[in-house]
Amino acid sequence: PGRVLVVLQAMDCGGKDGAVKRVAGAMNPLGLHIRSFGPPTGEELRHDFLWRIRRALPPPGFVGVFNRSHYEDVLVARVDRLVPETTWRARYDEINAFERELVDAGVTLVKVMLHISPAEQGERLAERLTDPTKHWKYDPSDLEARARWADYQAAYAEALGRCGTGDAPWFVIPADRKWYRDWALAHLLSETFAALHLGYPAADFDVERELRRLRDGGSPQPSERSEVNSR
Repeated sequence: PGRVLVVLQAMDCGGKDGAVKRVAGAMNPLGLHIRSFGPPTGEELRHDFLWRIRRALPPPGFVGVFNRSHYEDVLVARVDRLVPETTWRARYDEINAFERELVDAGVTLVKVMLHISPAEQGERLAERLTDPTKHWKYDPSDLEARARWADYQAAYAEALGRCGTGDAPWFVIPADRKWYRDWALAHLLSETFAALHLGYPAADFDVERELRRLRDGGSPQPSERSEVNSR
C-alpha cells in the first residue's frame, strides 16, 4: 500500500497545531502518524539532517503529518546561521533527491505552507502573552524570529522555489483566517485522496460461505468439522 505524507510549515503562530487538530482530527487516528520536529537533539546532530526525518516516515498504508520538517534545515539553519551557507545551500539538492526517492517509493507528498501576515502574527503573540491559558504556547525566541521576518520570508521564497517540483509541489494557504485555513487544507487533502482512487481491501475469505455459516449459527468450517470428526 502507498503512503501520504503531509508536510506543514509556517512562521511562529502560523496555525500548524490548529490545522493538525482540526483537519487531521477528522481522520481515523488508527491510520495517522503525526510527528512534530523541534531543534535537533544531540543524537540527531551526530547524523545528517535527513536522518531523523527518515526515522519518522509513516509506515505503508498510513497518512503521515509532519508539523515542521526537514525544511527547518534550510530555514532556521539559514536565518540563525547555524551552519555555513555552503551547507544549507547544498541541502536543496539533497531535499529534492530525498523527496524524489519518496515519490518513487509510492509516497504522495503534500507540502503546505500556512502563510500569515506580520499583523496577524502580532495579534496571536499578544493573545499568548495576555491569556494565561496560552502562556504555554509562548517562547521568548518567538520575538527574535519575528524581528527577522524579512530574512525568513527570503528563506521561504528560495526554499519553495528550489524545492517545488512536479511530483512534490508546494501549496501556499493564506492562514490569517483560521476557518479558511482549515477549509483549504481539508479540500486539498480531499482532492489528494480522491486522485489516489482508494478502495476497501477485498475479502480474503469466501463471503458467501461465511454468510451461510452465520445463518447456520456459526457452524465450524469444513476443515474444522473434519478435524472434530477424526477425534
